[in-house]
Amino acid sequence: MVMNDIIHKIRERAKSQLQTIVLPESQDARIREAAEIIEKEGIARVLLLEPGRIDVEKKEKYSREFFRLRQKKGITLEEAREIISDPLYYAAMMVRDKSADGFVAGAFYTTPEVARAAIRCFNLNPQIIVASSCFIMVLPDTTWGEKGVFVFADCGIVPHPNSEQLACIAISAAELTREVLEIEPRIALLSYSTKGSGRGGAVREVKLAVELIRQKNPELLVDGELQVDAAIVPEVARIKKADVILEGRANVLIFPNLNAGNISYKLVQRLANARAIGPLILGLNRPCSDLSRGCSIEDIIDCIAVTAIRAHSQQQFGDGSL
Repeated sequence: MVMNDIIHKIRERAKSQLQTIVLPESQDARIREAAEIIEKEGIARVLLLEPGRIDVEKKEKYSREFFRLRQKKGITLEEAREIISDPLYYAAMMVRDKSADGFVAGAFYTTPEVARAAIRCFNLNPQIIVASSCFIMVLPDTTWGEKGVFVFADCGIVPHPNSEQLACIAISAAELTREVLEIEPRIALLSYSTKGSGRGGAVREVKLAVELIRQKNPELLVDGELQVDAAIVPEVARIKKADVILEGRANVLIFPNLNAGNISYKLVQRLANARAIGPLILGLNRPCSDLSRGCSIEDIIDCIAVTAIRAHSQQQFGDGSL
């Protein structure tokens, strides 16, 4: 499968299950051009949210709902109204209200801003204790991962995940792998150590996370702790005696912390000329996606298509209670 095949497949699936995706960054020329292409090609129904055209009645409704959600944090109704005046929060509340099926932002807003809006307006998936993010990485060299495709997590939200958080990040990433890519996840929890070759608290955290994943989801194919070469290169996996479960063919890579994840996805994207779709926000009961502020028009289209697929899947299989 060459790079364009998986992208084509994602976009065609989005077309076949048309969803409404709201975009709160209408001032960005890349967003406007991507929206035109998406509408023309029928990938999704797009709502460009312009600050001056926000519905006054809905804004008040969303402000009161947001106040209800956050009043225990000390927020006032007037502060809630001010927050919902921000198109990013208005868009998130539209998705909560099911006036839209998902939102995509990040061309202007930072990742922390997008993540905060999503976390504050949505609920966590009942089985997941942490919101996280992942990238779908599509490499031109199809000998790696799943014919050139990987899922990397977490690359955008959780700075120093503990074992339970790592386990939830892995489970969330595996779910997205099945849901969007329709492939069976083979999950490697990465470390500077392979099967006891190194020691330290960070290694113990990864080992415990693997145990927790197996307890929570025994059907998942997961192994760790693994150095990245033992995770993705069969010959190295054999040499390091790490070939029993994944056989050096991992397609979902879980990084031990945000430093490792963020640096790794950017290196692979730039040095291997890979397509990076995301960051896709995981663990919530409504779908949304962040964008890199350096995103291209194609990046925006891909994120919208993936968000649309996830929205349809949540509608089919349930999304937890709000």
